[in-house]
Amino acid sequence: MLYCIVITILLIVTILLTVKIFTLKLAAREIGEGFEDRLKSDTNLPVFTSSRDKDMSRLAGDINRQLELLRTEHKRYIRGDMELKNAITNISHDIRTPLTAVCGYIDMLEKTDNEEDRARYISIMKDRTQFMKQLTDELFRYSIIAADGDELDTENVFVNQVLAESISSFYPALTEKGIQPEIHLTERRIERQLNKAALSRVFSNLLGNAVKYSSGDLIITLSDTGDIVFSNSAPGLSTVETEQLFDRFYTVETAHHSTGLGLSIARTFIERMGCSITAEHSDGRLTITLVL
Repeated sequence: MLYCIVITILLIVTILLTVKIFTLKLAAREIGEGFEDRLKSDTNLPVFTSSRDKDMSRLAGDINRQLELLRTEHKRYIRGDMELKNAITNISHDIRTPLTAVCGYIDMLEKTDNEEDRARYISIMKDRTQFMKQLTDELFRYSIIAADGDELDTENVFVNQVLAESISSFYPALTEKGIQPEIHLTERRIERQLNKAALSRVFSNLLGNAVKYSSGDLIITLSDTGDIVFSNSAPGLSTVETEQLFDRFYTVETAHHSTGLGLSIARTFIERMGCSITAEHSDGRLTITLVL
């Protein structure tokens, strides 16, 4: 009698284990097929399993998290690849245009004996070669910044002073363009843990951007909270163009002698200091906000 009970128990256990193994194999097959399908198709659907086994459910969850990371990296790769192709196109155009002009003026220079024309041609060639030098210098600086992924060394920075010094250094360039900046700096002492050289470069790039794109005005505000706003009229700028201003090598077509790297470098520095920078276009005005 006892022997029959033991045999029955073992038989039941064997059946249960067989069913368990079968369901686990089915769950593993479901997860494997789902994983293969998600890799082949452009879908955000997660891998699922009909099994109620905790370990299999945990495995499916882990795979879904890795798939999400993989999708994110894939999107970043596609965006970077497209950005690189656009960058090569833009750089080629930016270099070819002044280089073609220089070659043309060299031919004209060889064919004329008029000293006034020769002086004018030489002046134009100097201007074009200066732009090509500026482009290559910016590319070199940006490559160094982009390659260095380390956090910037920080110190206690008196933001009011750095901003005021940057504005003063750009004042001649602004007034030459007919821009009389309207400046509102809080009397409260704003101090932050930042990299002073990087912050100064950010201000310089934003002011340089205003010189290129402003339609004649510029409002600079430093609030009591430490937020900094650069605002200027830009009626020719669209919302789409505004969203692309921080993209590498992007330039608004009406800008001259622009590499399209200034605002991208500014964003890189700002983000590496743990701060944020945004751009908004509304009612014909471009507003760039720094939150330090």
